[in-house]
Amino acid sequence: MTHYSIKDLQNFTGIKAHTIRMWEKRYNIVEPKRTNTNIRYYDDDDLKKLINISILNRNGYKISAIVSLSDSAISEEILSLAHTLNDFESQIEGLVVSMIDFDENMFEKIFNTAVIKMGFEDAVINILYPFFEKIGVLWQIGTITTSHNYFISNLVRQKIIVAIDGLVTSFTNKTKTYLLFLPEGEHHELGLLFYQYILKKNNYTIIYLGANVPDECLIELTKSEKINGLMTSVKAPLKQDEFVEYIKDLSKKFNSKPIYVSGFGINSLGDMLPENISFFKNPREFKNKLNV
Repeated sequence: MTHYSIKDLQNFTGIKAHTIRMWEKRYNIVEPKRTNTNIRYYDDDDLKKLINISILNRNGYKISAIVSLSDSAISEEILSLAHTLNDFESQIEGLVVSMIDFDENMFEKIFNTAVIKMGFEDAVINILYPFFEKIGVLWQIGTITTSHNYFISNLVRQKIIVAIDGLVTSFTNKTKTYLLFLPEGEHHELGLLFYQYILKKNNYTIIYLGANVPDECLIELTKSEKINGLMTSVKAPLKQDEFVEYIKDLSKKFNSKPIYVSGFGINSLGDMLPENISFFKNPREFKNKLNV
């Protein structure tokens, strides 16, 4: 069990700390525990319950009605809402609960509903990207385990691959070809997969090499194939000088081709950006750079 402070609960649920304290006293919604040194803390069950209450409250349920429900009844209400959740925050919070509980069914209901309402691309940008940002915070304070990370990453990976396979493209002799890869030591592939989806959706040809690709492989391929541009993402926490050196080296090796880079350290170079390197922070910036 992870220990949370009341400030942690406020950050993850959006419920103000003073409101949580008031609900504790008035409704006994959660009951803080105490460490051996008498410091108050909350656990996973408290976090999940408050996230669920936050979702219900945001969707019109009065707190007086919520507190009369059992934990199982609250969960059932959340699942019934999964098909109708409209605000992004409620959907993101629902996905957090599905991850903590390893609940694939709940994940499917929430994400599939978002795809039906707004389309796959917007569902990923508006729901999954903020969701993974929240996961990053949970990871930093030790809330989620490696198992949680593998569980949710595998579900998202499946969704993106199915979406890529379902695209119908129209290639011509003027179609540009992009080489997508992650550098050696980099294994966070979900973002790269989604950029593959964006490129294919806009009728680009993609050569997808995946994770942990050595430079020798890239050099060999660009010599034998017509490549119009390269795209990569760096998530591993490199030191700033290491990142700058890597980008400059990449620019020299492929100086005749545009290279699109996202991820960690994208602001490290400042005004020293090589001419053929183009940084972007998110899918919308990437699409703007490609004019799609």
